[in-house]
Amino acid sequence: MTLRACFTMLALIALATQAQAFEISSPSVSDGKWDAKYLGDKAGCGGQSVSIALAWKDPPAGTNSYALTMFDTDANGGKGFWHWLAWNIPSSATGLREGAGAQNGKRMPKGAVMGKGGVGRAGYFGPCPPPGSGDHHYVFTLYALGEKTLRVPANPLPEMVSVAAKSSALGQATVTYTYGR
Repeated sequence: MTLRACFTMLALIALATQAQAFEISSPSVSDGKWDAKYLGDKAGCGGQSVSIALAWKDPPAGTNSYALTMFDTDANGGKGFWHWLAWNIPSSATGLREGAGAQNGKRMPKGAVMGKGGVGRAGYFGPCPPPGSGDHHYVFTLYALGEKTLRVPANPLPEMVSVAAKSSALGQATVTYTYGR
């Protein structure tokens, strides 16, 4: 076998064994374009706070559950605002259907838990930036966890959920969508 053939074979083997990237996306939203039903249902935002559908693929090996956060990085003078927190999503899930973040939690996969975000209630709260504040960045982060149950106290603060998920994550996937009014 020639040297060139050996290098070609090694390159093909390296490409074949390369892991796929862990990804999250939404078929419901394109950047900057949100249907009104997905927007916040307070402060004159005109929405219904119906959570967007999410899909993910290629989680890291050993994933036993997921945790999800939605965070507006531009709110509160750059301090941010938590829109959605969910954890103990089973590893068998490959996404969340539209409306899964309803306040009663009945549309989430069995065993999943939703925490209180910035509006003081559990469940999804849609984008609702102040008029004239420019585009806000809504960051959806999905953490692939090596444990089935995220270790957080009862009624945790959003920051506690985020820190616990980050500290026990095998990997994370992020997608950011913008919205302004």
